[in-house]
Parts: sequence; C-alpha cells; structure tokens
Amino acid sequence: MYASRTTQFIVGIFAILGIVALAILSLSLGKISLFPPPGYTLYASFDNISGLKVGDQVQLAGVQVGKVVDIRIKENRALVVLRINDGVKIDDQAIAAIKTSGIIGDKYVSIQLGPGDHDLADGGTIQETQSAFVLEDAIAQLINNSGSSNSSSNGNNGNSNCNCSDTNAAKKPEKSAK
Repeated sequence: MYASRTTQFIVGIFAILGIVALAILSLSLGKISLFPPPGYTLYASFDNISGLKVGDQVQLAGVQVGKVVDIRIKENRALVVLRINDGVKIDDQAIAAIKTSGIIGDKYVSIQLGPGDHDLADGGTIQETQSAFVLEDAIAQLINNSGSSNSSSNGNNGNSNCNCSDTNAAKKPEKSAK
C-alpha cells in the first residue's frame, strides 16, 4: 500500500525539477535576470514615454545593447534609467528615441550615435531625446485639423448663394451672328 523509498525519492526529484523549471520559465517570461551582464548606467529624460516599461530593450543599430532598469518622474519629465552592456560606448552627443517594433509591438529605446568626441561614463546623461510617437494623439490632431479646415476650404465662407445652372453656359461656344 505504501510506496517504496525509491519511488518516493524519484517522485521528489521530479517535483523539485518541475518547480525549478517553472521558476526559470517565470523569470524568462518576466524578463528578469538573476545575474545581469556587467555594464554601466545612463540616464535620459523624455517628455512622453507612452508604453515604455522596465525591462524593455535598449538598441544601438538594431542590436540589443542594454535594458531599461527604472522609470521615474523628475521635474515633470520621465527619467529613464538605462543599463548599457560593457564594451558598448555611447558618445556625449548621442540621441535616445523611443521607438515601436512593428505596428502594435513593444516599445524600446533606440540610441543613435552622434559626432561626439567623448564617451559617456557610468551615471552620465543622454542630453538629446525624442519622445514616443503616440498614434492616438496624431489621429486626434488629424481629425481636429481636418474638421476646422472643411468650413473654410470651399472658398465662399459659408455663402452658398451660387447660381449653379450657369456653370454649363460658360462651356458652350456662342453662335456667331452672320
């Protein structure tokens, strides 16, 4: 009726392996690393980071070179803390922009190197930034602009007192009197 010690031991090993596999899966899906690669920290301030979150990628020339490790508010702007891998040099005139991968994809920070002579050190700040493109804001602006231009685009300022029956008369050639 009772399982032997060998059977209990094997079931215990499988249970432990299952728990370890579940923990590894949870950490990888949550984009949490127990041992982050060596690197240094940079800061960048943005007006709008719409959709960027901790754990998102930092890319240079389309290659992942780091991660977003923290986001906070400082002086009414979003301060993004970037962890850059060792061996990657970012100059002092680089531009950090928030981009989207695909149409509805994840956000990431794209770094474009500048002509700077000096590299940023640990704790440095990227001065030039470009905020995220917010599709909803662009659509709202397009709707507002097209709505206000329709009322004055017909050229008659709201006066629709035109004699439209005369428009064909100008196109007909007149008969000459002989």
